[in-house]
Amino acid sequence: MASAETAAEHERILREIESTDTNCIGPTLRSVYDGQEHGLFMEKLEGRIRNHDREIEKMCNHHFQGFVDSITELLKVRGEAQKLKGQVTETNQKLQNDGKGLLTSMGELRQCRLQQRNIATTIDKLTHCLPVLEMYTKLQEQMRTKRYYPALRTLEQLEESCLPQAGSYRFCTIMAENIPRLRTHIRDVSMSDLKDFLESIRKHSDKIGETAMKQAQGQIARDNAVTSQQRSARGRRIRKEACSGTEVDRTESDPFQEQDSGILDVEYEEGDEIPGAQDLVDFSPVYRCLHIYTVLGARDTFENYYRKQRRKQARLVLQPHSNMHETLEGYRRYFNQIVGFFVVEDHILHTTQGLVNRAYVEELWELSLSKTIAALRTHSSYCTDPDLILDLKNLIVLFADTLQGYGFPVNQLFDMLLEMRDQYGEILLKKWNQSFRLILDQDNYSPIPVGSPEEYQRIAGQFPFQDPELEKMSFPKKLPFSEFVPKVYSQIKEFIYACLKYSEDLHLSSTEIDDMIRKSTNLLLTRTLSHCLQYAIKKKNVGLAELVQIIINTTHLEQSCHYLEGFISNITNVPPDTINATKLYGTSTFKDARHAAEEEIYTNLNQKIDQFLQLADYDWTAVQGGGQASDYLSDLIAFLCSTFAVFTHLPGNSIEHATLPGKVAQTACMSACKHLSTSLLQLLLEADVRQVSMGALQQFNVDVKECERFARAGPVPGFQGDTLLLAFIDLRQLLDLFTQWDWSTYLADYGRPTCKYLRVNPHTALALLEKISRSMKDTSRKNNMFAQFRKNERDKQKLIDTVVKQLKNLIATNQA
Repeated sequence: MASAETAAEHERILREIESTDTNCIGPTLRSVYDGQEHGLFMEKLEGRIRNHDREIEKMCNHHFQGFVDSITELLKVRGEAQKLKGQVTETNQKLQNDGKGLLTSMGELRQCRLQQRNIATTIDKLTHCLPVLEMYTKLQEQMRTKRYYPALRTLEQLEESCLPQAGSYRFCTIMAENIPRLRTHIRDVSMSDLKDFLESIRKHSDKIGETAMKQAQGQIARDNAVTSQQRSARGRRIRKEACSGTEVDRTESDPFQEQDSGILDVEYEEGDEIPGAQDLVDFSPVYRCLHIYTVLGARDTFENYYRKQRRKQARLVLQPHSNMHETLEGYRRYFNQIVGFFVVEDHILHTTQGLVNRAYVEELWELSLSKTIAALRTHSSYCTDPDLILDLKNLIVLFADTLQGYGFPVNQLFDMLLEMRDQYGEILLKKWNQSFRLILDQDNYSPIPVGSPEEYQRIAGQFPFQDPELEKMSFPKKLPFSEFVPKVYSQIKEFIYACLKYSEDLHLSSTEIDDMIRKSTNLLLTRTLSHCLQYAIKKKNVGLAELVQIIINTTHLEQSCHYLEGFISNITNVPPDTINATKLYGTSTFKDARHAAEEEIYTNLNQKIDQFLQLADYDWTAVQGGGQASDYLSDLIAFLCSTFAVFTHLPGNSIEHATLPGKVAQTACMSACKHLSTSLLQLLLEADVRQVSMGALQQFNVDVKECERFARAGPVPGFQGDTLLLAFIDLRQLLDLFTQWDWSTYLADYGRPTCKYLRVNPHTALALLEKISRSMKDTSRKNNMFAQFRKNERDKQKLIDTVVKQLKNLIATNQA
């Protein structure tokens, strides 16, 4: 069994040796030498070799004849091969000789082909590089001519397409390194241009605003003309040309348009079309800088910078000069700058996409509006000239209409104008106060003499006066009123016109204008004119004739109030009977003035009477009175007669004219008589007069009778019977009581309605009786009234004492 396995193993090894590369039989042979059957294997190996040798010998024997034949044939071919070799060598030599020129030509051709290939390669490379160089040359030219936005586009094209296609050449590397620096340079230069532009429009916003306001003013004038011409037909309104400043051709905002920043030198003649903002200002620096920053990816930075700078400029524009209120030009420059600022912003808003937006502009406008209104309120408060206020109002209206044409809300400006209306009214009132005072001071307070129909018509044209009776009279004649009546009436109309001028263009309805004018006129009448009339009435040295003329004048002015109502209605086109229409208070004003003049007449008369009474010089101890009135009283009566003669020219009421004696004259006469009576009684009862003799009392009685004679004569027509005598009734009954010494009747009938001495007060009687008693007790006087009755003196004194006692009891009883 073991031998069989060994044999099989040796057989395997032998097959492996036969089939394996000799370089790899080392492990196989090692396995043989490692085994125990080395000798056996060698025997098998030699046997195998012998078998192979026998097979090789068999094969050689089998092919030997063919080999011999082949050798024989080969020997035969050798000669032919030698001949062929000679021919080939000869042919080769010929070929070598003939191929030398060809090789030379082929070398030259190869060299040409190489050059051709190099040229083609060079052309190809140059084809890629030339656009870069051309683009860079174009860039340099654009930079030289300051066409920065196209240069920026060129840089972008150079960087994104040209340089990558050109390859990595040194000059491309240099160009690529220069691109950031060029971008920075373009950005800085465009920002510098923007700063120059901002500075330029800041300096020239005055001119821009002036042009815009002229444009708006011209358009308003044209609109008014068209409206007036087509009022009967269909009404239509032409679009404001001022708004054209916000609608510009996009070609004008082309960022490639290269012009110097600032205000363009545009001249226009009177009558030419006024240029808009885009005609005055070159906005290309803004557009250029905006596009450049947009391309650079820094648009937000640019927008923030622009808005910040414009806000700063807005604050500067809104800061008024300290002396702006002194002249209209100061206000005009202020408004021009504001309008110029917002015209530029409106143009930027409509010609750029997002640089400024509506919210930003409205925010700026709200800030500007509040500051502008505050500045106007402050500076206008210093103004005292109504003409300047009116011009300022018109300027504010034009300012508001101009900005409204650009879409800015201006209602607050018109509200402020309504506030300024009150200030304007106050200034007008002050001015008219001076005018009224000047008229009143210069008036001669005499009826106006009229010498011709032309002069009469001239005055009638100034003042609505109609008197059929006066018209029938021949010239020359006199109007009942003085010069101040037509002058005051004309001034009132001028005031109404001044109020109307302010109300124009304020977008108010006719009713509102009518109400405003009526309220202002009421203030003029009730406050200004009323105070001036009071001043004229109350001023020193005003005479009774002047007061009488003032009453006549105010009566005629009162009658003219309904003409003023009609005048206001005509200029405002509002019927006077409109519901809730304000009525003029002129009637009450002139009535009050007339009543004040009447009171002043009464006061002046009383003062004159007091002045005459101060001249009274009674001898209270006289033994016997004179037979005629005192000199002072005669002068007083003569003065009163002449004075009341003037009063007959006073009208009886607001409708009657100057021919009948009126209530004023009657009241003045009654007041004067009452005051005279009271003053005489006070003179008699004066505390300084300790004694009154019966002789002095008789002289006093004569003076009172003179006063009664004056009252009975009727110095002023219209009194019924002896009505005027009632002013002296108290004094008359008192004097009768003492002169008639009728004490029994007085004491017996006191308190009865039918008492003869009903108007005699016990206190008054007691005071006078005591003075008489003192006089009688003074025995030192030789010229005593009762000296001739010395034997009855004691009885008389007892009677006086008894009457005094009874009077005191009567007084005590009444007080209880």
